[in-house]
Amino acid sequence: MPATLLIVHHTPSPHCQAMFEAVIEGASDPDIEGVQVVRRAALAVTASDFLAADGYVLGSPANLGYISGALKHAFDCSYYQILDSTRGRPFGLYLHANEGGEGAERAVDSITTGLGWEKATENVVVSGKPGKDELQACWELGATVAAGLMEA
Repeated sequence: MPATLLIVHHTPSPHCQAMFEAVIEGASDPDIEGVQVVRRAALAVTASDFLAADGYVLGSPANLGYISGALKHAFDCSYYQILDSTRGRPFGLYLHANEGGEGAERAVDSITTGLGWEKATENVVVSGKPGKDELQACWELGATVAAGLMEA
């Protein structure tokens, strides 16, 4: 049975969409075998989706210095159902932050620390239109988390 990488995203802008697509492309690289990539909008993801996954990539804009309400809602609706069953699972984070992403990074760090998730790679935080280097970093984020599941 293949490992499952769950990408939970809130993608309200063209910049977030470009980052999301780069993450998907990296996670779906043909050299990464035995990993199924599942995408869920943050407002549609369920606790069952989290429980069925072996690792996660989280994507959000940083609105007013915090994660999007949609991503917060995803955790508000699932946190206690997944609390004990997902400990030790790897995750990655990408953010589009026009006004700085520090608060959003802190929020995700607090949530994932509480869940006992393991950070698989450095966060990708982009301000403004993502350029080639930023999109490559998003690609690498998706590929790194997915490749880690391939070895599991």
